[in-house]
Amino acid sequence: MIFRAVGDSRPYPAHELSTSRQWSEIPPQQVKLDELVTTKTVLDLSALLSEDSTFYGDLFPHVVRWQGTLYLEDGLHRALRSALHHRAIIHARVLELEG
Repeated sequence: MIFRAVGDSRPYPAHELSTSRQWSEIPPQQVKLDELVTTKTVLDLSALLSEDSTFYGDLFPHVVRWQGTLYLEDGLHRALRSALHHRAIIHARVLELEG
């Protein structure tokens, strides 16, 4: 098992972070892949295989913790790439939402 679950939507309320600059204010922390619930069921294979997939974006995946669950909002390709390299932990920016 790579992820805790595979979801197809964001079950948490909307939040105010919409740009990489806003997300960059949250320091990265270690997150176990098997604790993450994805918010997408489809992965763009070109993003997974691209060597410069983070060139225009954040180096760290974006995760939202809501009601005790960690949701992978952005960075599915990075998380999956880590799993393919037999890594169980990634560094991600985790936004804590009340609820």
